[in-house]
Amino acid sequence: MKTIVVYYTFGGSTKKEAERIAAERGADLCRVKEAKKRGLIASFIPGGLQAMKRKAVAVLPLDVSLRDYDRIIIGCPVWAGFPAPAFNSVLELLPAGKEVELFLCSGSGDSSKSAEETKTLIENKGCRLVCCRDVRTYARPGKIKE
Repeated sequence: MKTIVVYYTFGGSTKKEAERIAAERGADLCRVKEAKKRGLIASFIPGGLQAMKRKAVAVLPLDVSLRDYDRIIIGCPVWAGFPAPAFNSVLELLPAGKEVELFLCSGSGDSSKSAEETKTLIENKGCRLVCCRDVRTYARPGKIKE
């Protein structure tokens, strides 16, 4: 089964987890980047609201085609209890018929208030959610240095 880990990171915790999973599974790795760089304040205020409203944001084109994979593992941080806006952009790129796994990173390790809706969004894309897990990072919010 050909697998890819597609992830968006803001502070670096999701990147670490994505790299660990990719190495463990022998999967390809693809980082999602927002087209417009976001500062720390913009991640909390407008970013949190965008996450809660399930808004997608412009992302740079991926350097792979998700159609080439059987299983797509998606990782992102949790903002205001919901996956970060870049997650919604990745959902728009999901081809139907794929198996999907999620890992959602946060200091609290809890995305329960958005879990059911997240599952429904994936199923509405014609994909099957096989696993969703929260990763407690214990990390304080911060921006990754590029």
